[in-house]
Amino acid sequence: MTNADELKRAAAAKALGEVRSGMRLGLGTGSTAWHFVDLLGEKVRNGFDVLCVPTSEVTAEQARSNGIPLSDLDTLDRLDLTVDGADEIDPALNLIKGGGGALLREKIVAAASAEMIVIADASKVVPALGRFPLPVEVNRFGLGATRRAVRRVLDRHGAQGELRLRGEETGQAFVTDGGHLILDAFFGRISQPEALSKDLLDIPGVVQHGLFLGMCSKAYIATPNGVERLLKNN
Repeated sequence: MTNADELKRAAAAKALGEVRSGMRLGLGTGSTAWHFVDLLGEKVRNGFDVLCVPTSEVTAEQARSNGIPLSDLDTLDRLDLTVDGADEIDPALNLIKGGGGALLREKIVAAASAEMIVIADASKVVPALGRFPLPVEVNRFGLGATRRAVRRVLDRHGAQGELRLRGEETGQAFVTDGGHLILDAFFGRISQPEALSKDLLDIPGVVQHGLFLGMCSKAYIATPNGVERLLKNN
């Protein structure tokens, strides 16, 4: 592993220390969450008892390969804890997520959990959200109309950059696990995240967005000097 990977794995190990046998867990998606799933798999193979709901097909495949038992939110009515990564974390533990394209399932799973813990490296901690492009998941139908409506909302909220349809390296549009498309909105700084959230969700073609507001209670941040713990409202 690279030094960055080692730091991420250290943060994942700290989050794993919060997990108790018998818990129902949400499993996140991304490079740091990958380490959490890998470490959890080691414990499961040694007899640790958990039942998990993955936030993406990629995470589901990784969990199955590690022998982690999986379920879904049709079967389970509530999860004890979700452990996931983030693309940005502000001082109030508000997040931008969705760089990997799993934001809809990530938000559904987090909302069904009693607690959400984020694991990330120090580069993800920012004074205000918006440096990382905000993913907006949209329906394929009426893409042009939805894109224009999103652009108007961005202009009202002072977005400093473009609105870009996410694409694959092949030139094709990126498609989420749910069959939707993603528009990446380049802000620079989001001054009113709650108002922006509402305005985006008021657009009929918007399925969800990557602002996770008030959902995270704790974060383990990997730094060169060790893992730091951030608590909500600290």
